[in-house]
Amino acid sequence: MQALRIENLQKSFGAISVLKGVDMTINNGEVVAVIGRSGSGKSTMLRCINGLESFNSGLIEVAGHRLDGTTKRLRDLRKEVGMVFQSYNLFPHLTVAENIKLAPRVVKNLPVAEQNALVQEVLTKVGLRDKADAYPDSLSGGQQQRAAIARSLAMKPKVMLFDEVTSALDPELTGEVLKTIAELAKTGMTMVLVTHEMGFARRVASHTVFMHEGRAWEVGPSEEIFTNPKTAELKAFIASDVK
Repeated sequence: MQALRIENLQKSFGAISVLKGVDMTINNGEVVAVIGRSGSGKSTMLRCINGLESFNSGLIEVAGHRLDGTTKRLRDLRKEVGMVFQSYNLFPHLTVAENIKLAPRVVKNLPVAEQNALVQEVLTKVGLRDKADAYPDSLSGGQQQRAAIARSLAMKPKVMLFDEVTSALDPELTGEVLKTIAELAKTGMTMVLVTHEMGFARRVASHTVFMHEGRAWEVGPSEEIFTNPKTAELKAFIASDVK
């Protein structure tokens, strides 16, 4: 069953065309990595999927919600589609637990006892059970990013979107966040990850999408994408990542 369907997605910022007809299908339970050079449209596409950016034309259906670029029903969409950003976006004046409880309380009217149980559940998943009462500023960057992942998980999303979540972290902290995402992948959660971590994409993602010049240039099983690229553009991109 499809978790995400994109057809002929087009998006411009003024005279600059960023997405030039993206087509993509993702099934439930798939982990899909989106790779490509800066400016290829990766993050813009992700933001369109979550309704953070409007788009000019095309179709997006995600977690049973249809966006046409003008939908006003984003509240329902975001109950079922979580997103984690490059910056953690945690509220600094709230503890980790309070950050996590906020949306379930406000959006779902979850009772206090269920909120507390949920905090323990999601913090256990990201390896931060002992940090419930900590404030974000007392955590490392990797811990803050894992707390942000926990906050998204608290809404029990059908689809999780990750936008370059390790780009601001040093290698050691990057490793701890990627390990958390890899563990989530084992649970069967549908995930779309914009990432520059090629080894991680190849190892963890069931499929990989190579974005180039605003299009889904190559799409396929990750191992096939990385071992047998079909276009000169993907071959050059993979070669440029080899240190």
